[in-house]
Amino acid sequence: MPIAYPIYQVDAFTNQTFGGNPAAVVPLDAWLPDEVLQKIALENNLSETAFFIPTKEGFHLRWFTPTVEINLCGHATLATSYVIFNELDYKRDLIKFESRSGELIVAKKDNLLTLNFPAWQYTKIDLDDRVSVALGANPIELYDAPDWLAVFEHEDIIQNMTPDMLALSKIKECRGIIVTAPANDKEVDFISRWFGPNEGIDEDPVTGSAHCVLSPYWATKLNKKEFNARQISARGGELHCILDGDRVHISGQAVLYMKGEIYV
Repeated sequence: MPIAYPIYQVDAFTNQTFGGNPAAVVPLDAWLPDEVLQKIALENNLSETAFFIPTKEGFHLRWFTPTVEINLCGHATLATSYVIFNELDYKRDLIKFESRSGELIVAKKDNLLTLNFPAWQYTKIDLDDRVSVALGANPIELYDAPDWLAVFEHEDIIQNMTPDMLALSKIKECRGIIVTAPANDKEVDFISRWFGPNEGIDEDPVTGSAHCVLSPYWATKLNKKEFNARQISARGGELHCILDGDRVHISGQAVLYMKGEIYV
C-alpha cells in the first residue's frame, strides 16, 4: 500500500500568493531512495522540491529540480523554514540545516526569514560569444562562479531579454547564467534574472542562491554591504541582502499556498 507523506507548496520571497518563487516542501522521518525523491520532484514540476529529515542539531535538507539534485537553493530553503516555523510547531527562532553546501542557518523575526548562506567567490573571464548569442544581448563583463554572472549596463536590456534556451543549455561549464544590472528604481540597488536549462529550469522566478555571488559582486561595485535586490522574472521577487565577511544574509517573506498529502 502507498504511504502518505505531507506536502506543502510555499511562495517564497514574496508577501502575497502568486508572487515570488513557488517551492514544494516534503517533511520526512527518514530518507526515501534518491530515485523516489527525484520522481516526486518531477511529479511536482516546480523549479525545486525540498526534502528534510530531523537531526540532533536541527534538520538535514536536500533540494531537487525536476531533473537533478542540486547543491544549494535559497527559495526552497526559505519555503522549508516557513513550513517548520509555521506548520510544525517548532518553538525556536533559529533553524540549523545540514546540506551539500555545509551548515545553513535561518532566523525568524516577525514575518521576515533570513538565510545565512556562503558568499561565493567569482573570477572575471573573457566575454564568451555563446553567452551573447544565447541571451540575444552583449554583456559588458562576465564572471565565473557556480553560476556564470553576466553584467549589463541597463535594466531595460535584461527586462526585454528573451534567451534561446537551447543555446544556453549547450554552455556546460556552469550551473546557470545570472544576468544583472543596476536598477532603474532608486529604492533598489540591482536587478537580476536567472536561467538554468541544464538544471531543468528555463527561468527561475526568484533565486536566493544567485545572491551568494550577486552580493559580493555589487558590494565591490557599489562600495556598500547592504542591498535591496529585485529579481525581475514574470512573477518577480524582493530580497534584502547583507554581505558579512564570507557569508551572505538573504531576507524575505513567504506565503503558504497549499498543503496536502502525496502517496508513494
